[in-house]
Amino acid sequence: MNTMPSSILQSALWAEFQHGLGKKVHEESGDGWTFLAVLESTVLGRYLYCPHGPVAQDVAGFQQAVAALSRRAKAEGAHFVRLEPGHGGVETSHRMLTAAGLRKAPTDIQPQRTWMLDLTQDEKSLLAGMRPTSRNLHRNIHKKGVTIDTSSDPDDISILLGFLHEVSDRAGFRPQSDTYLELAAKTLMPSGAAKLFIARLDGQPIAAALSYETGTTRAYAHAAANDEHRRLNAAIPLLVTMILDAKKSGLTHFDMWGVSPEDEPEHPWAGFSRFKRSFGGFEVAYPGSWDLPVRHGMYRAYVLARLARGALRATASAARTAGSRARRYARRA
Repeated sequence: MNTMPSSILQSALWAEFQHGLGKKVHEESGDGWTFLAVLESTVLGRYLYCPHGPVAQDVAGFQQAVAALSRRAKAEGAHFVRLEPGHGGVETSHRMLTAAGLRKAPTDIQPQRTWMLDLTQDEKSLLAGMRPTSRNLHRNIHKKGVTIDTSSDPDDISILLGFLHEVSDRAGFRPQSDTYLELAAKTLMPSGAAKLFIARLDGQPIAAALSYETGTTRAYAHAAANDEHRRLNAAIPLLVTMILDAKKSGLTHFDMWGVSPEDEPEHPWAGFSRFKRSFGGFEVAYPGSWDLPVRHGMYRAYVLARLARGALRATASAARTAGSRARRYARRA
């Protein structure tokens, strides 16, 4: 039985989902390797994006996959391939990646670190790895009138969307668009590749979380809760239920999907990263996003344009911060 973590981003259903978004998808496989890659178009040019891939069993397979990706990118007139090595059985060191002609991308698309739980241990051990507060909430939340159920009905994604809108308005973050998540639900939920978990208080939804599923791994993809009932901490027993349900379903890993470095307490993700780590488990670090230039001159122009745009944004952000401080001082005066 395969017990390696696997990513839905390299699955046939993810390809179907991307097709539904209007994207062109390339899929190819060979002896010990496979990939799914999406053609992306931006104002700075086109590139082929291979999320959480290619998946290769050994170095030779990885090199063959990279060569195939390069051919596909050239045929599409793309400037480069952006890939995310480290998924599959092959170890991908910095030296190996640079030897293959890759260079570190100016930005990571998927998180470079994630937090993983090993579901092959027994339930008692899983619970023992969590904070006592999490265990107690899981065992006693029903006493407060809260129940947790699951749904494979794509229409129920509206429950999660409502909570995401609330959190977005309250915290000022940008979730995935409604169209994106509605199509993900429609494509993935009926086949069991996604599942919605809903916490209800006296029958009314107060929190929801969407997971993505593969043959080995459940990923904690999108979640939000109603602020009115935040004292119940329903998100905690909801996540414990997702973890234990994944184990009962025969999965071997639970992927929390992205955490910040533990030694960066000011990182924008620090808060929810502490939340994810509180359920036990271990960190998995990937090499991040790497680029394979195909049209070298255009790729250099792309990198320079990215750097210039980043500098402009940093300048604008600093100006906004300075203006805000000046207004505060003026009010105090």
